[in-house]
Amino acid sequence: MPYEWTEPRPGGPGNAPLEECHLWPFRSLPRRGMVVFIGITCALVSIPLLAVVGSPVLWGLLPFLIIAIGGVWWAIERSYRDGTVLEVLRLWPDRVALTRHNPRGPRQEWEANPYWVDVRLHADGGPVEDYLTLKGNGREVELGAFLAPEERKALHDDLTGRIARLRAP
Repeated sequence: MPYEWTEPRPGGPGNAPLEECHLWPFRSLPRRGMVVFIGITCALVSIPLLAVVGSPVLWGLLPFLIIAIGGVWWAIERSYRDGTVLEVLRLWPDRVALTRHNPRGPRQEWEANPYWVDVRLHADGGPVEDYLTLKGNGREVELGAFLAPEERKALHDDLTGRIARLRAP
């Protein structure tokens, strides 16, 4: 799953959170797979060029093929950069904090008292199916919009239980 809870640290050093959850987008194509894909694409594109090797037509086609392969490379790299988003949810006995590290934007932060935090799973009306939000301190923030619907449901159940334990005396 593209989220992971760290183990609670009883009596942790200083002001360390009791629990911490890291959420990240799923990467279906690892870097090694991207290199293989680009290599296979280059090989397949070069097969038709064998017929025009030694003729001026090769020099007319070659720039367009290089631009096409460069465009595919750029698009996949851009996807990797956009996929570097990381959300960190920290739970303390007296507060819940969410930090979102955006790939091309400022870091976003949200904090609230766990007693007033409401974990909501919106079946309809959100930008994605089973939209998960945290509401508290006068704001409602999304959590894990890049997760699959089943993962958001599992995270909702897990997070609801963990926050309920924080509220218990």
